[in-house]
Amino acid sequence: MDHNLIPNNWLGYLAASLTTLSFVPQALLTLRTREVHGISATMYSVFTVGVALWLAYGWRLGEWPIIIANALTLMLAATILVTKLVVEWLARAVPR
Repeated sequence: MDHNLIPNNWLGYLAASLTTLSFVPQALLTLRTREVHGISATMYSVFTVGVALWLAYGWRLGEWPIIIANALTLMLAATILVTKLVVEWLARAVPR
């Protein structure tokens, strides 16, 4: 099989697009409903730092599929994380 039929960058862009787009529904749902009970702050904190490091790695290599995917994923993951932290902080600050 000829592995040169699909250029490597396109494979990277396809993988990056799918993994990045997978976060869009969760980010939209979290922003719309403010329901964060089932979201782990620890997991999203570690994940967000990991994505930031992948972004830095991609930047150092000059690999645009890695840079674009991780920049977008960082924004989506940070949105979910910040929403979780703010909603929980407000819930503690304003007793029901």
